[in-house]
Amino acid sequence: MKEEVKKAIEELRPHLQADGGDVELVDVTEDGVVKVRLSGACVGCPMRQMTLTHGITSFLKKKVPGIKEVRDVEEI
Repeated sequence: MKEEVKKAIEELRPHLQADGGDVELVDVTEDGVVKVRLSGACVGCPMRQMTLTHGITSFLKKKVPGIKEVRDVEEI
């Protein structure tokens, strides 16, 4: 599953980078939790949680079956 998530994140990154942000894959647990780190313009952005929930999480869940949750490690 981790390789599938890596590929999906590489598809997603240009969209975040276009707005000055970025996302890095930190880990994928066996129970389907994806841990990411947002950076660039995403740090401190008031839309950060919406980007994580409605953007990154929904995209990854569509691309990779079995993902249950996406967490930003900076917010844990």
